Amino acid sequence: MKKIKKFTAAALAALLAVTPLTGCHGSHKSTEFVIPEKLDDGRKLEITFWAKNDTNKTQTAIYKQAIEDFEALYPNITVDMRLYTDYSKIYNDVITNIPTETTPNVCITYPDHIATYMTGADTVVRLDELMSDERYGLGGSEVKFASPAFDELIPEYIEECRLGGHYMALPFMRSSEACYINKDMVESLGYTIPDTLTWDFVWEVSEAATAKNDDGTYKVNGQNVMIPFIYKSSDNMMITMLKQLDAEYCDDAGNITVFSDTTKKLLTEIAGHVKSGAFSTFKISGYPGNFLNAGQCIFAIDSTAGATWMGTKANHHDISEDTIVDFETVVRPIPQYDTAHPQMISQGPSVCIFIKRDPQIVLASWLFMQFLLTNGVQIAYSGTEGYIPVTSAARNSDEYRDYLSRSGEDNDLYYSVKIDATKMLLDNIENTFTAPVFNGSASLRSAASQLIESTAKSTRRKENIDDAYFDKLFSETESLYRLDGIAASGKAELGELPAGSAALLITLGVVWTAIIIYFVISRAAKKHKSR
Repeated sequence: MKKIKKFTAAALAALLAVTPLTGCHGSHKSTEFVIPEKLDDGRKLEITFWAKNDTNKTQTAIYKQAIEDFEALYPNITVDMRLYTDYSKIYNDVITNIPTETTPNVCITYPDHIATYMTGADTVVRLDELMSDERYGLGGSEVKFASPAFDELIPEYIEECRLGGHYMALPFMRSSEACYINKDMVESLGYTIPDTLTWDFVWEVSEAATAKNDDGTYKVNGQNVMIPFIYKSSDNMMITMLKQLDAEYCDDAGNITVFSDTTKKLLTEIAGHVKSGAFSTFKISGYPGNFLNAGQCIFAIDSTAGATWMGTKANHHDISEDTIVDFETVVRPIPQYDTAHPQMISQGPSVCIFIKRDPQIVLASWLFMQFLLTNGVQIAYSGTEGYIPVTSAARNSDEYRDYLSRSGEDNDLYYSVKIDATKMLLDNIENTFTAPVFNGSASLRSAASQLIESTAKSTRRKENIDDAYFDKLFSETESLYRLDGIAASGKAELGELPAGSAALLITLGVVWTAIIIYFVISRAAKKHKSR
């Protein structure tokens, strides 16, 4: 019994010793970072770069070329790249690595995610002083390449990177959403596509397309499958609808107001179109581009960055060649409630750098971060999808203008649908908006998606969609995403962690605790034997 008590006490002491350690990780503050007098080119500096490439080999090649060109300018700096196929996986891994101070040095991510990275301890470097530094800042005298000046960053995009009164990132690429339309089918139903789509028009045409023949096939395509309208991002759908109506979602401080009567009305309308078979979402039915290209969808809303998956000649698709239908693809901004004041969401990745104890590593990371904004990288990467560069220098360059002017020359670099989507966005920069960003905004975005997805699924299960249903849905969604824990200031304790991250953090804690306890007990046992 005495042995057990001793071992238990030792194990308990070890367990308690672990607890304070978790509070130290990531505790050094961004305000402690001081820009070095100069980059130490006599030291070997190694930095890690986490990026997303959507399994696009061209994008991978652009990243690799950027690294090669950067390392040629700075031979003492080595950039190790890690590629991901999904931004949520980057987010998951960053969250997981924050407690152990093993975050990357440079990371392509979203402002929503950065707001969560900043929780508890300042893990992300504030860029204000770095950006304005005369030597190594934007357009600085000691920078060995044509770094863009601050006033060359598109104002709307750099402003998206300001969190808590500080610049916490630089924009990398920007996109929005577009409606990709099968023009042939719209006209076969007796309609003409307007320059500006309205929700009423899209719903009306979609309902008309649900008519069937006596044999059960759809009249509009003669097939057994037809989902006239599919929205890729249901969170963007809800956020944008509310913005267009100047209705409640949340404010800049993080006060959540999405659970409103306006939201109920929108969900009721969506439920009606789900019930008729006129509407579905990506999560329920699948990727809209696949249905569009197979002649089984008329209106497919996806990112402009997804343009190379849309249309008969698209060079990316997940369906067999023999199922692709020939049709004319038209690109329009997403549907509007008020055509005189159009609103479409601005999205796209930004780049941040993480705090490290070695100022030279942070400076090297900052230099590489700037290099991603040079014309060569910006123009090359924007050509891979329907992205647009984030600097006026790149946009106004002869090279970029030439790219835009050659629409339709081939179905790869100059694929017409991709360039049409790009031009559409360039023409609507002033009509774009961003959702408020704060710690917890990523959870709120997930909740916005959940409201549409749950309503659509319940409708398909023939549940009653009424006030009682919405009261329950709102309550469950608020609880699921812990929105009731987000303070009015927009600062929760942690916000919602991805399930994988939470599980992994718990597992890591349990494993390390078990190892320490085992070590302590084994050591105690050995001492006892030696007596």
